[in-house]
Amino acid sequence: MFRSIGAIVLLVWSSLPAHAHQVIGIADGDTLTLLVDQKPVKIRLADIDAPEKKQPFGQRSKQSLSKLCWEKEADYVVQAIDKYKRKVATVYCDGVNVNKSQVRLGMAWVYPKYNKDPYLPSLQKAAKLTGLGLWADVAPVPPWEWRKALKSLNN
Repeated sequence: MFRSIGAIVLLVWSSLPAHAHQVIGIADGDTLTLLVDQKPVKIRLADIDAPEKKQPFGQRSKQSLSKLCWEKEADYVVQAIDKYKRKVATVYCDGVNVNKSQVRLGMAWVYPKYNKDPYLPSLQKAAKLTGLGLWADVAPVPPWEWRKALKSLNN
């Protein structure tokens, strides 16, 4: 029995990120900068999409991520590198999964095009049902639709 408990603990421990890094910047509700080996590394939160800065709830989403992470220790698990050369990752600030927290608090949408986390849709549904964060808006517009509309206006 102790052998199987030890194996489970080892398995969980080995799947956790290896190093903690200082959060030195918050760009918006789904992008932050960590100090890694004395160099700034920009991280895009995986699976979610937060409101744009000038979009309704954009500043509140940024403030929420700041509250969760600013000047705290963060670990991350990279899922991909995006077209802007940012690491796309699940981020843990003081042990809290901030990708999930942003959705749970109504500060970000699940990004359907890229989501790989099966638990995020239920967190979003709960936030929506209780009117948390951006879900308090009468007709919230997902950021991918907001960007598309802005792009078509500028063309």
